[in-house]
Amino acid sequence: MGNSEEESVIVISDDEAESPLGNSVLLVEPLQNPIQEEKKTEEVVDEECELVVTFCKQGKVMPHARYDCMTHTFERAECETCSPLENNANICDQCYCYICDKLASECQDWTAPSLCHCNAHNKSTFWKDQRGLALAGVLVMFNLELTDIDADLRLGGSLLIKFVHELSVEYNKYLAGERMSPNSSECFCHPKRGPGQCNICRQCHIEVIYRYSGVFEFVTTFLNQAEKENPKAAAIMLLGAAKEITLHKDPAQNLQNLGHPASLRLAVPHLMERITTQLQRMLVLCDFPKVLYEKFISFFQALILPCHCYAFSNSLNVVPWDHGLLTTVLKGQNITGQRTQKGKKVFLWEVLPVIQARVEKMENQRHYKEIVRYLKAVKCNDTHGLRKLRDKIPFYLCKSGDFVSAVCSLLLPFNNLACCTACRITPFQFEIYLKMFRTGSVPSGNSFHDTGEWTSVGSPLKNSVLIKHALRLLYCNLSLYRNPKCWSSLIMVLGSSTTLQKSGHLNAVSLKEPPHDFQQMVLSISLALLNELKTKINVSLLPEVFSAPLQLEACLILTVQAVQQMLLSDLQYLSSFLEITLAFGNNFWALRLLLNGLCCEEHILHGAINLLLRDLNFQKMTMFNLWKKLGPQYVGELLCLYLTCRHKKMQSIGILIIHIITQNLYMCPWAKHLWSFLNTGLRRLPLGTTTDHEVAKFMAILEKM
Repeated sequence: MGNSEEESVIVISDDEAESPLGNSVLLVEPLQNPIQEEKKTEEVVDEECELVVTFCKQGKVMPHARYDCMTHTFERAECETCSPLENNANICDQCYCYICDKLASECQDWTAPSLCHCNAHNKSTFWKDQRGLALAGVLVMFNLELTDIDADLRLGGSLLIKFVHELSVEYNKYLAGERMSPNSSECFCHPKRGPGQCNICRQCHIEVIYRYSGVFEFVTTFLNQAEKENPKAAAIMLLGAAKEITLHKDPAQNLQNLGHPASLRLAVPHLMERITTQLQRMLVLCDFPKVLYEKFISFFQALILPCHCYAFSNSLNVVPWDHGLLTTVLKGQNITGQRTQKGKKVFLWEVLPVIQARVEKMENQRHYKEIVRYLKAVKCNDTHGLRKLRDKIPFYLCKSGDFVSAVCSLLLPFNNLACCTACRITPFQFEIYLKMFRTGSVPSGNSFHDTGEWTSVGSPLKNSVLIKHALRLLYCNLSLYRNPKCWSSLIMVLGSSTTLQKSGHLNAVSLKEPPHDFQQMVLSISLALLNELKTKINVSLLPEVFSAPLQLEACLILTVQAVQQMLLSDLQYLSSFLEITLAFGNNFWALRLLLNGLCCEEHILHGAINLLLRDLNFQKMTMFNLWKKLGPQYVGELLCLYLTCRHKKMQSIGILIIHIITQNLYMCPWAKHLWSFLNTGLRRLPLGTTTDHEVAKFMAILEKM
């Protein structure tokens, strides 16, 4: 810019390195013969600077840093903050403060002693650092570039600054302590003086108690707030809080057993555990830019931890998703989770919160095969927590459509030192697995308890494979074996179709009663098969029986025999027998087979009947509403089943059912239909004197309806 305003021209330089005045303007010497307005199209060429001017007019001063001002000269120095140098305090209307990044006229520290922003320029390392500190604020301690800082990081920084100021107040209160008088009034220093403290050492008996509770509660509130913010802001807040609390010191000279959270040595590790766990999850779940990811870890690693926090030294050494060993494991190229690097074995070893976060992210992405590979390969100090995650491997295999591998992984131990997953599954999980194996469908969510729709993902298991592994599951888990819910689930699954409702409910089917010879053949071989399933790993079912057209009926007969064996050995542990009988649905022939088998053992029969009578008495209205829903055909066949049983004790169940229906007959819309069914089914059968009398009275009541 020339001295005369009429001759000034502003040209922005593209080459900052060659500009001696900075990066805001370039000085152009005025031409000896100024171009007139009428000759503005003529070209003027300066051969020395190779600049061609085709147009020239009065220049307009643009906003610029103070050190680039053409109106006032600027004196440079590396670090001068005491007072303005030369004319550095002088400004024009467009001069900006290099530190504050606003008009120099608005800078409050332009000429302030020990600050002197008027001396700032871009060729000084000191002033560059001051500019970064001013623009980045507290974020400068994270070694972030200005280009890295966005609105989320600035929010985290502003909240952190406020927290640091308020925390210092609480920490100062902690350092002041509480002055407590001793409980005893006796002077132990001078016992000869008798009761009462002596004036000489009274002050020595006053104890100062340092309670960290106030600081702990304040930091906890801040952490609660951080976990509600977006990931970048939360990370800044958590890391900043970690730095502050690790600087706190315990001023007590002697150990004070105040407990958590009053004791600093107990409270700080507790807070650090929470902070590091949350940060570990965020490093896995949040897609931080790589530069930001690395700077967060570097910041934590640079913290000087006190002795009571040494355990957290490497807690943020979380490998990124693109780590070589992790990548090969997820792709199935490395099934062991270890490799040799520079002659040493390196293992895929991660803490439990990181493992949980990785599984959670892959669940959301529906990468179920990758989850299985990862859980099989990764190692962890928390073996119990890792085992709980590995227990879901069969579920993830089902979600991927590999039901054969899923049922095998349930029964096979993960390694020689651990028992199989089947030993720990619950009755509810057992039911879900059976439904998945039978139908080839899975819950839409990532939990056994998901109530959403079910979707088909593959071919269901063959019936022979299903019954074999289902019984083995029951035999290897005593809590499942003695639970009537598990047996009823197996019976219902076998009495249902391979198609499942979207809600996850089974579609019950009525299996035609197989020939008597077929039933006897299956019963004759069932005892040996059940014993093999209890004692052997590899058991094959006869294909001519369990792969024939009547394979589902054969599986149901084998289950009936297994239920009978369970009742013979563990009836005293059974909480209900009614649930098992209801599971047969319309397959009354299979229920009759079970009841006839119980008649061979008198004490077992009496025990089972007593359980039935007890449950029916306790659940009268529940059962009546169920029968009303199922209709007269079902109720009629149920009555015929019990009333025609050759054992008189069994007939008492049918009589109780009659009494329940009679007491609520006014709510029965299908009483006439039931009379028609019973009139055909029971009239010609010898029921016995007592039973015949009860049936006749019931029929008379129905006939009047």
